[in-house]
Amino acid sequence: MSPTRVTREHNPLRDPRDKRLPNIAGPCALVLFGVTGDLSRKKVMPAIYDLANRGLLPPGFSLVGFARRDWADQDFGQIVHDAVREHARTPFRESTWQALAEGFRFVPGNFDDDEAFDLLATTVEELEHERGTGGNVGFYLSIPPGFFGQVCRQLDRSGLAKAEDGQWRRVVIEKPFGHDLASARELNAIVEGVFPADSVFRIDHYLGKETVQNLLALRFANELFEPVWNAHHIDHVQITMAEDIGVAGRASYYDGIGAARDVIQNHLLQLLALTAMEEPVAFTAQHLRAEKEKVLASVRLMDDLSTSSARGQYAPGWQGSDKVKGFLEEDGMKPGSRTETYAALKVEVDTRRWAGVPFYLRTGKRLAKRVTEIAVVFKKAPHLPFNDTETEELGQNAIVIRVQPDEGVTLRFGSKVPGAQMEVRDVTMDFAYGSSFTETSPEAYERLILDVLLGAPSMFPRTQEVELSWQILDPVEEHWAKDGAPQPYPSGSWGPASADEMMALDGREWRMP
Repeated sequence: MSPTRVTREHNPLRDPRDKRLPNIAGPCALVLFGVTGDLSRKKVMPAIYDLANRGLLPPGFSLVGFARRDWADQDFGQIVHDAVREHARTPFRESTWQALAEGFRFVPGNFDDDEAFDLLATTVEELEHERGTGGNVGFYLSIPPGFFGQVCRQLDRSGLAKAEDGQWRRVVIEKPFGHDLASARELNAIVEGVFPADSVFRIDHYLGKETVQNLLALRFANELFEPVWNAHHIDHVQITMAEDIGVAGRASYYDGIGAARDVIQNHLLQLLALTAMEEPVAFTAQHLRAEKEKVLASVRLMDDLSTSSARGQYAPGWQGSDKVKGFLEEDGMKPGSRTETYAALKVEVDTRRWAGVPFYLRTGKRLAKRVTEIAVVFKKAPHLPFNDTETEELGQNAIVIRVQPDEGVTLRFGSKVPGAQMEVRDVTMDFAYGSSFTETSPEAYERLILDVLLGAPSMFPRTQEVELSWQILDPVEEHWAKDGAPQPYPSGSWGPASADEMMALDGREWRMP
């Protein structure tokens, strides 16, 4: 796709002065809070093993678990072992495992336990001398946001958050980054009251996916695309994140949050920013973030949110051949919940490049299939020297960036059908990572955890981005709070009728991925 050399380990968003391929983390340790949770078990622990298996962690790398469990170091090691065996992307190698396991430590305790955090501080100091971590420590808060403040204050009290000269201390937090603008500001104040802003890494795993990063290469490394990436040629943009699963097992977490807060505020607005941003001066964190923030500051909601937004809630239906429950029937769900499981929104970006081009965002659970994509749909040719019959099956050109599950890029354009008559029909040209490269893509958490250890913050939203995103979404949430219950839609469908009606008002329709 690009005339420049493409390698798996090269991240074009890192400092271009750094010529190491691959980038290997220096001496360090990672403290993992929330080791018993699904995220740690399914994503974080396997990603750490995969990084070690690829030779991207230093020999003395150490992993410290902190949880309310009466475990010894070897018990924690068994938890990591089981998670790696079940979820790691790369093959299990005994030599890799043994080297990694030598650096495992476990500290039992509660978040309000001063003695436990003092023991954690002692453990970190011991690792500096025993394992050569250099006193460099990352703190991964794989815990509910309600505990961020308590843990940060304990890290501050115990001296763990303070880096000596030549050392670093960083904190990693998972979404949601607040519940609205006010709570996001409060959360940011708490975390950044303990850690400097450039030491706070907010994980959005979508930004670690190969295709999301390839979007920037697609745009800025190819003269083929960038000249037409504007309102003169583009009709509209659709950004979709569809899931075919429900909220089983997460009902208590999901109720009161909903699809818009869970996905649009972070994932989809970040994808919008990367799609619409201007070319940065350089691919450094400072310049990349600045361009994304310009886009988010330029996003404008439509005047009438009743016709430019839609929300729904999945009802019983069929997911493939399986009959599934509705949202209100899920275990642990409050009767009569008005939390939406589907959200769609129309916005515009008030810049010269995008003047008049609508961006349609949609996300939902229990939809027809699992897919995340960015579809850039072009205007029709201003003049077609064909009659209607010859082009009746011709749609609009499109560039579709597939983020998951089948990462790649598809171009849709018109081509003549073989035969004696002139008939033009849509065809596609496809690029897939799986078939174009011999090495498989790293998981998003591999890339992002490595970037934390390297101190490469390009793909991590900073405070301004988070707050701008909430400024966009808060008015929508306030409108919905006054607008009654979300519209039911059958499980296995593509969402509520109101979302289709929203598109129909503009003379458009949703893509069927």
